[in-house]
Amino acid sequence: MSHQQREEVNQASAASVVKTDEQWRDELTPAEYQVLRQSGTERPYTGEYWDSHAEGVYQCRACGTELFTSKEKFDSHCGWPSFWAPLAGGNVKYIHDRTMGMDRVEVRCGNCDSHLGHVFEGEGYDNPTDQRFCINSVSLKLVSAS
Repeated sequence: MSHQQREEVNQASAASVVKTDEQWRDELTPAEYQVLRQSGTERPYTGEYWDSHAEGVYQCRACGTELFTSKEKFDSHCGWPSFWAPLAGGNVKYIHDRTMGMDRVEVRCGNCDSHLGHVFEGEGYDNPTDQRFCINSVSLKLVSAS
């Protein structure tokens, strides 16, 4: 999907889970709140899923929306869980992110607008999309296939 197509999709989509900042603070741990609601980033190689090979579906930790599966997860050795595609296009949304002096594409939950991570293209990974969805472990909850 081109960057222009992502922007068009995001203009048409709105979060269906809407909560106050106070409600999010009550429901999330401080680390979850910092990443999911304040667009923070966990330190590399510290998250629960960066090196996980368990089978299942990865949900948004804030609202339970199914985001990725273990079938699209791959070892990128970057310190965060990496996926080559989301479970369904509408489950995530994309925002042009120019913070911290970088030009990147932020990935957010399409249901609750929580920050998940970023997507990068053209890095040469051997996967079907040549994309790396670099996602914070604290943004995810793995529901095991077994």
